[in-house]
Amino acid sequence: MPPPLNIALDATPLQGPQTGIGEFCSKILEELGTMPDLKVGAFSVSRRGRNGISALLPPGVKALGPPGPGLPARLVHDSWARWAFPPAEFYTGNVDLVHGTNFVVPPSHKAAMVVTVHDLSPLHFPQFCRPAARAYPELVKKAVDRGAWVHTDSEFVAGEVVEALGAPPERVRPVYLGVTPPVAQPLTQPTGDAGTTGDAGPAGWRALLPAWVRSYVLALGRVEPRKDLPTLVRAFDRCAGRHPGLALVIAGPDGWGSDQLTVAVAAAKAGDRILRLGWVDEAARDALLEGAAVFAYPSRYEGFGLPPLQAMAGGAPVVASATGALKEVLGDAACLVAVGDEDALANALENLLDDAPEREKLSRKGRERAALYTWPACAAGLVTLYHDSAAARVN
Repeated sequence: MPPPLNIALDATPLQGPQTGIGEFCSKILEELGTMPDLKVGAFSVSRRGRNGISALLPPGVKALGPPGPGLPARLVHDSWARWAFPPAEFYTGNVDLVHGTNFVVPPSHKAAMVVTVHDLSPLHFPQFCRPAARAYPELVKKAVDRGAWVHTDSEFVAGEVVEALGAPPERVRPVYLGVTPPVAQPLTQPTGDAGTTGDAGPAGWRALLPAWVRSYVLALGRVEPRKDLPTLVRAFDRCAGRHPGLALVIAGPDGWGSDQLTVAVAAAKAGDRILRLGWVDEAARDALLEGAAVFAYPSRYEGFGLPPLQAMAGGAPVVASATGALKEVLGDAACLVAVGDEDALANALENLLDDAPEREKLSRKGRERAALYTWPACAAGLVTLYHDSAAARVN
C-alpha cells in the first residue's frame, strides 16, 4: 500500500469574514482531513495570521509553518513574481504537493504545485479589483512556467486560463465547488403575492429585519464594483412602489468601491426600504436565504457563482446575470438576464414577485440543480488532480 500523499494547502482565506473563497478553503479542508490516504497540513502566507492559523483548522489538518511574524504577504507575492524565493518549504516543510487555494502558490523545486484560479476578473476588469489582485494573472503565469497545475472552479475559467494565460490544457483541471444546503429554519415561504410572507420563529429572518418587512429581495456577498449592486438598487426602485412591505436586503461585508452602492441607495426613491446588513454569520445567512422571495445576483463577471447556488439550495428563486460561468453552473434553474441591463433586471424581479407558480417552479429546479454540487465530489476531484500532478512531478 503506498504511503499517504503529504499535501499542504494555503489556508490564508480562512482569516477574516468568510466569503466564497474562504468557504471553499474551509469546506475542502474539512473533507480532505477525513481521508486516510492523505496527510494534510495548512499554512498561512499572511504575516498577521501565521500564528493564529491552527485555531481555524478542522480535525485532521495540521498547522504548518515556522513561528514568528514573517514577511507581509504583499512583499512575498512581489518576490514570487520575480524569483522562486522564499520557497514553499519555508511555509510547509517537506511535502509531496503544495496547493495555493487563492491564485497564488509558493514556488517549490521539490513538491508538485497546484494553484486554484477562481476567475480572471483581474485580467478582464482590473478597474474592479484591488491593486494586489491585479497581480494575480502574472503570478499564475509564473507558477505555470514553474510547472504548477491549475485548478479552476468551472469549464469556463479553464478555457480562459488556457487561452489568456497560455497554460497547457493537460495541466488545467476544472473541478466544481460544492454547496452546503442552508440549515432548516422555522419559516413560511411566500405564497400568492410576494407580499404575504408568513410569520417565522425567532431563529428565522424576522429576527434579523425590521417589523415592517413583509417580503424581500436578497443580495448576498462582498460589496464591490464587479457585483454591480447599484444596478440592482435601481431595478428594485422601479418595483418597490407596487409591493408595499417589500425590501431589498444586502448582506455581505463592504469591499473597496462600496461607496458606489451608498450613492445609489441615497438616490433611490425607496432608499429607506434598502437594508444593508454587512457581514452576517452562517446561521443568519441561512435564515435570509430560506426566507427570500427572490435572490438577485447581477454580477458583471463570475468564475463560478457560489452565492446563487447557495440560494438555490435554500429554495430561493434566482435572478442572475448571463455572464461568465453562471450560465454553465446555474443552467435553466435560474432566470438569466443580460449584464448591466437595468430594464431586464427590473422586469425579471417584477415578474417573479407577481408570479407565485413561477417562483415555485424555479425554487424546485434550483434545489435540484444545487444538489449536483457537493463538497465530497469537489474533494474527490481535487485528490485526483493532486495524484496526477504529483505523479507528473516525479516522472
